[in-house]
Amino acid sequence: MTDAPAVNPAPGVDVAVVGGGQAGLATGYYLRRAGMSFVILDDQDAPGGAWRHTWSSLRLFSPAEYSSLPGRLMPRSPGGNPDADHVIRYLADYEERYSLPVERPVRVDHVVRAPEGFRLATDQGEWRARVVVNATGTWCQPFWPTMPGQRSFRGDQLHSASYRGPDRFENRAVLVVGGANSGAQIAADLAGVADVTWCLRGKPRYLPDDVDGRELFRVASQRVRAMAAGEPDPGGVADLGDIVAVPPVRAARDAGRLTPNPMFERFTGDGVAWPDGSTRRIDAVIWCTGFRPALRHLRELDLHEPDGSVGLDGTASTRIPGLHFVGYGDWTGPGSATLIGVGSTAKATVAGITECRHLTSTATLPSSTDVRT
Repeated sequence: MTDAPAVNPAPGVDVAVVGGGQAGLATGYYLRRAGMSFVILDDQDAPGGAWRHTWSSLRLFSPAEYSSLPGRLMPRSPGGNPDADHVIRYLADYEERYSLPVERPVRVDHVVRAPEGFRLATDQGEWRARVVVNATGTWCQPFWPTMPGQRSFRGDQLHSASYRGPDRFENRAVLVVGGANSGAQIAADLAGVADVTWCLRGKPRYLPDDVDGRELFRVASQRVRAMAAGEPDPGGVADLGDIVAVPPVRAARDAGRLTPNPMFERFTGDGVAWPDGSTRRIDAVIWCTGFRPALRHLRELDLHEPDGSVGLDGTASTRIPGLHFVGYGDWTGPGSATLIGVGSTAKATVAGITECRHLTSTATLPSSTDVRT
């Protein structure tokens, strides 16, 4: 009679970070400094996070030197604001530079409570962790609005999350829907090759040309500090405008190729119609209508408040001890969905984890002349 084979226990760590994009890497940087055992579970095939799925002309809102994660400056980019490829190379270098323990591709299916903290079921096995930090962002959870007649429309429809460039739209009539940055940037990207109709509610609200991500982060941070101190609301980023005039947008706007149109009322079989009865034939629609936090892997947790919201104290869940959220925008910290803003949120999150879990620092980062906290 032979003994039954031993069952290997699920690997365990102090902290499991779900998501290996910019928020996950920034969190990993501070976890490494704190000396915690951790793993970063990323469902992508290679470094770069959501930046791997953008269009080639997409530009950061700020120059490279003001778009860095903690500890390592982003190299300067020719022509000013970096494009997606520049950011991807930077994130890959960052991950390697600090030897961050990223496991990929690993898709986390669900997270459940367990005596030791949490168990994470993935397509590559199970992990155990005392703390879970969600850094999944929003890119894989695009928001699609509905409009009357939409099902009868015979043209193509895609979300900005799936837009890769203008080539497939050459000489076609394209409707771009959305008045924020992605709508303006995609409309500008298409303006030279397609017949573009740009629809938005109201008029486009461009920020002054000299305003970039540095000012946006400053304003967002100022508002958070004022509200926390009980001071009058000084206004947030939305008060400045909705569209950062990055060079491609500014060029298209100044050349008269970005013409705003009011929102249409309904779809027809081959286009759209406005309340005044006018119609336009459309071959394809690109919805630039934003995203929602990608949190499906948390569906088995009692996460939501009665009103459907997710309550946070800083970045910590108010309902699930040990569960944190980093990188989802102002919900999790001013500017935390940006390269320039996520570092401070990640730092505060790791400090909170260390304090609550009594985990002590035993490790150090490689030496570098540009390490900043």
